[in-house]
Amino acid sequence: MKSRTSFGQHTLGRDYFVSDEIWRAEHEKIFYRSWMLAGHVSQLEQPGSYFLFELGSESVIVLRDQDGELRAFHNHCRHRGSKLCREAQGTLGKAIQCPYHAWTFGLDGALRNVPTMSEVPGFDPANYPLHQAALESWQGFLFVNLSPNPQPFAEALPGLAERFQQWRTPELRAAARKVYEVDANWKLIFHNFSECYHCPLAHPHLNKLTPFRNSENDLDEGPVLGGPMWMSNRDGSMTMGGERCAPALPGITEAERGKVYYYSLFPSGFLSFHPDYVMMHRALPLAKNRTRVVCEWLFHPDAIAAPGFDPAPAVEFWDLTNRQDWELCSNAHLGVTSQAWEPGPYSDLESQLAAFDRQYLRALGDEAATARRTG
Repeated sequence: MKSRTSFGQHTLGRDYFVSDEIWRAEHEKIFYRSWMLAGHVSQLEQPGSYFLFELGSESVIVLRDQDGELRAFHNHCRHRGSKLCREAQGTLGKAIQCPYHAWTFGLDGALRNVPTMSEVPGFDPANYPLHQAALESWQGFLFVNLSPNPQPFAEALPGLAERFQQWRTPELRAAARKVYEVDANWKLIFHNFSECYHCPLAHPHLNKLTPFRNSENDLDEGPVLGGPMWMSNRDGSMTMGGERCAPALPGITEAERGKVYYYSLFPSGFLSFHPDYVMMHRALPLAKNRTRVVCEWLFHPDAIAAPGFDPAPAVEFWDLTNRQDWELCSNAHLGVTSQAWEPGPYSDLESQLAAFDRQYLRALGDEAATARRTG
């Protein structure tokens, strides 16, 4: 395994998990400026279909318009600010109507109908379209950026460039979805995902399928981190029985079928590429001590349509593993928020955690702490 961890590298200190000032700074400098993993294109198959991406006080409508174009708009009316869409997902038809005063917007964001406002001198509907939010689609995965002047997607997540086309992820469809509420700071979720040092003790079943030293990090610095793990059964997958629950995805090579590829996408989620399915985890910070994790299992539509298709072996395996991980994260949160907590040393098996910390501190603008970790 590649490692950039050097002697003396330590975990983040207590303030990064308990400070109200840092929590506010994370929103201002990280969550509201970063490209956040919001969903998958399969959620928007029909014109008028939409889902909400919500983070803190912000709510964004992600939709497919009547021409098939993907768009994102801030979820408030330009009149008095009423929230336009209140359900997490659904179908809009050909317009979005405010439930308060019936201002009506087209799916392109333009204000189309405004009751009685024609009586207001100088009022021009063209001046009041919905506020757009930045939206990007990468390999079928949808990313939202809440900044009015976002960094270009390719510059923000360069590790994704020219990768994973062979999984043909825009074609995939979700076969299962689970939502977890974890009593832990969001950074601990990233830390846990980024190492398998804990796997022999915490995940004996997972460790049997992918022994914890059978790994390599091909992205070990920056906002995208991770790499492959070799499976004990090169013809199997990560399921309760260790066998595939669908045919290998078309397009991947024989060598790729014997591995699982795990990547964290700072600061919003994780993608895991298996031989027969792809997993998407989205991490949404709710409070300093609480994180919502949304997990979806994506399969090829031909596999889903096949007689006898059953994603349960994959879903049950990762639901078990996830719950084991969330317990570890919650327990770690109790320790790092203790008055007596002092940062502990990272091992070489935790090089990805040190890399995450460097990325986090750079994004937070803590130059002094970043320099101490890279010096």
